Amino acid sequence: MPNTPSPHQSRHPILEVLAVFSRLGLTSFGGPVAHIGYFRAEFVGRRKWLDETAYADLVAMCQFLPGPASSQVGMGLGLMRAGLPGAVMAWIGFTMPSAMAMILFAFGVTHLDLATHGGWLHGLKVVAVAVVAQAVWGMAQSLCPDRNRATVAILAAILVVTWPTTLGQMGAIVAGGLFGWQFLRLPDAKPGHALCTSHSRRTGALFLAMFVLLLLLLPFLATLTSAGWLQVADRFYRAGSLVFGGGHVVLPLLQTEVVASGWLDQELFMAGYGAAQAVPGPLFTFAAYLGTTIQVGPAGWSGGLLALTTIFLPSFFLVAGMLPFWDTFRRLPAAQAILRGVNAAVVGLLLAALYHPVWTSGILSAMDFGIALAAFGLLLFWKLPPWLVVLLAGATAGVLAG
Repeated sequence: MPNTPSPHQSRHPILEVLAVFSRLGLTSFGGPVAHIGYFRAEFVGRRKWLDETAYADLVAMCQFLPGPASSQVGMGLGLMRAGLPGAVMAWIGFTMPSAMAMILFAFGVTHLDLATHGGWLHGLKVVAVAVVAQAVWGMAQSLCPDRNRATVAILAAILVVTWPTTLGQMGAIVAGGLFGWQFLRLPDAKPGHALCTSHSRRTGALFLAMFVLLLLLLPFLATLTSAGWLQVADRFYRAGSLVFGGGHVVLPLLQTEVVASGWLDQELFMAGYGAAQAVPGPLFTFAAYLGTTIQVGPAGWSGGLLALTTIFLPSFFLVAGMLPFWDTFRRLPAAQAILRGVNAAVVGLLLAALYHPVWTSGILSAMDFGIALAAFGLLLFWKLPPWLVVLLAGATAGVLAG
């Protein structure tokens, strides 16, 4: 099923996807929750590629999948716009700016000042508060229009704040879906724009099979040979396949894989972690730094690209595999009711994330609160583009923080 035309329809959708996501890859600071806010403003608000409900459904699907949720949402948006090449272009555009920065940092790590937690970094955290707050505000108005769904969102936020684990997040989503199944059925309800794809369910099933096959086959091949590139591919593919909850959650697993194994010392690992928080785009690009610095597998930038590709490859397989089935599921009347509850719970998850880690790490003083509030007003009421607000408010907070 083709996409509904939008005011920003392009004759070259693949190039359009690459251009838009490259700009986002250069300007999207603040972590995965903020990225979802940037995507919503760009593709729901400005470009009208899909409606609010379809976007929330895509976010909900990616919450169920292991790996980096914001990058998966980006792949899904690119796939819906321009097919499988669009998914690849969305990943390249959103990921490569920060990946290249991390590889360059890796090359100069022995010569640079590694004190990355300066005032300017704190300024970016303050701006993230405004970006996430705007996302919560907009999504709540569309997805929690009545007291039942608002209550689901509030309870989901309370659950996730008091039980801040992957199980807590999944429990909130499952509970929201069960509540929707029982209490949120609407007569003659119509779904939003389809989460359409250019490939069939058979192709989707093939992608899912490839995901499982590599997950099982790479460890076996790595034990049969001493090839360094296979060792790297196995460990980073496994990290991208088995971690729920986004970028920060993958760090303990990566630390086990590369530090505990003796591939990299703790000091260099933490230096890369600090740098990864200071660049735009997904935190999973930390893998590019690790692949460049470890003394196993291909040397230099080729090792960085190998680690980067293999940690994101599971996400590509899962998004491409699930999307054809997800749209059929969401069009069933019972499924629509379930997704209303799930979407309300997703708003609750964003609300919980607004408190922790976004608010707790960004708002440390009354001045921080004032700058975040001003940025929120510029985004919501003055309709300034997020990248400009990031530059203005982030620089202001950084200068004041010293």
